[in-house]
Amino acid sequence: MSQKVVLITGASSGIGKEAAIELKNRGFTVYAAARRIDKMQDLATKGIRPISMDVTNDESMIQAVNEILKKEGRIDVLINNAGYGSYGAIEDVPQEEARRQMEVNVFGLARMIQLVVPSMRKNQFGKIVNVTSMGGKVWTRFGGWYHATKFAVEGLSDCLRLELEPFGIDVIVVEPGGIKTEWGFIAAENLKQVSAKGPYAEVASKVADNMIKNYTGNQLSKPALIARTIAKAVTVKRPKTRYLVGYMAKPMVFMKNIFGDRTHDRIIKMFS
Repeated sequence: MSQKVVLITGASSGIGKEAAIELKNRGFTVYAAARRIDKMQDLATKGIRPISMDVTNDESMIQAVNEILKKEGRIDVLINNAGYGSYGAIEDVPQEEARRQMEVNVFGLARMIQLVVPSMRKNQFGKIVNVTSMGGKVWTRFGGWYHATKFAVEGLSDCLRLELEPFGIDVIVVEPGGIKTEWGFIAAENLKQVSAKGPYAEVASKVADNMIKNYTGNQLSKPALIARTIAKAVTVKRPKTRYLVGYMAKPMVFMKNIFGDRTHDRIIKMFS
């Protein structure tokens, strides 16, 4: 039997890069997609196949998927990992940036699914992994647009699971907790740029500084943990619908579910 073919978005760094390496080591044929091919040359030396893709550009997504289908004849596993955190007070975030956050984290993900599902359905087999976050279950200060995208992907994934089950396609949600990547620094920088002045300035600066401190420290989980989780999810016969894993993921979601919204609000204000 030929190797299963995997397409991973957002594979130039962090979780996406580690997942590409993990799956290649497990015998998959791996296509690693990102906007910049030059940032994935180290993956190419490992036998992973870099491919250019921008999840906000429909033409680039179509071209990449068609290229893989032409070479391989199928895509067995889609890992929707591309995404970023746009932080800032909802009052302050420009609508253009809010739309971009939705385009990258939700609509780009959904479009990838639309493009890949026909070949999976034809083969009566497929695994779709949507990387969300514990931020699709809980919330933080100044992350309104980011959390909106992750909550949206959670709901989209649940509906998609029901739609695709009759065709032998599994839909899996991976919900990382705090992971040591560039994500936190990008989110903190966005927060400072957007809400550094005005009525939210004092609290926003404090939250941004704490984010940088957390992502500079050693408490957060490593991306390899999520990579191994993804690999497990796509190799077991009957995967879970959700994998909540990583620093503080299970405690935060558990406490919110048990003690409710107001208690979660107090905890977030206490530690941010």
